[in-house]
Amino acid sequence: MSEPTLQGIEDYNTLSGQKRRVVWAVIISGLIMGAVFAGAKIYFGDVDDAIVPTESIGKIPVR
Repeated sequence: MSEPTLQGIEDYNTLSGQKRRVVWAVIISGLIMGAVFAGAKIYFGDVDDAIVPTESIGKIPVR
């Protein structure tokens, strides 16, 4: 048994039926999740008690 190639898959050029619905469901759910996270970021905003670093790393030692 070898792995299938793209040319060997019967619906390589066009998606149809169940596969098309699955692809659209994944795309739509990704957009909805992104919108939820973006809405939460806008609603809750930035943190007020963040620790701001005052020193920077000049050179990282290499062994």
